[in-house]
Amino acid sequence: MAPLRMVVLGRQGSGKGTQSARLVDAYGCVHVSTGDVLRAAVAEGSELGREAEAVIAAGGLVGDEIMNGIVRERLGRADVAAGGVLLDGYPRTADQADALESTLAGLGQTLTAAVNLDVPIEEVKTRMMDRGRSDDTAEAISRRLALYEEQTAPLLEWFRRRGLLVTVDGLGTPDEVFDRLTAVVSDRLR
Repeated sequence: MAPLRMVVLGRQGSGKGTQSARLVDAYGCVHVSTGDVLRAAVAEGSELGREAEAVIAAGGLVGDEIMNGIVRERLGRADVAAGGVLLDGYPRTADQADALESTLAGLGQTLTAAVNLDVPIEEVKTRMMDRGRSDDTAEAISRRLALYEEQTAPLLEWFRRRGLLVTVDGLGTPDEVFDRLTAVVSDRLR
């Protein structure tokens, strides 16, 4: 079976983190999340990591050029080549998706799928409020969800045009959602 190379998309509170961890365990792929990759690059002191650290220290957002470079470095490592990858939080924009496609092509790889965990907005609002985190205020949640809709709608279309987008119902128990995800992944890996 070919290694799994998948992007997991979905609104905040859709269960991406929970399901990503389960998929990594089930398929033996490497979980690459934006935050983890950034922190690792900064800790390693790589050139891109130092650039990212300077932007973060100045209170800015790490731009596409730096982020794409950090992800490119991570995808080029042996563990990803051998076991595959599950990308969580990247790409966030169509420009980042273009860079991902180019990086994978340069490595002789392609994406298996981009899975969108679909959970209605009212449900994810409820889930986030129920988490009880201090940054999960109604205003902050609405702002994050609006930003997600603005940035991700074009990204979903980008994957759809390439025949990679699969939407999975994210409602139900974690086991029910996982069963739906593994059915999709198994189908794509055939």
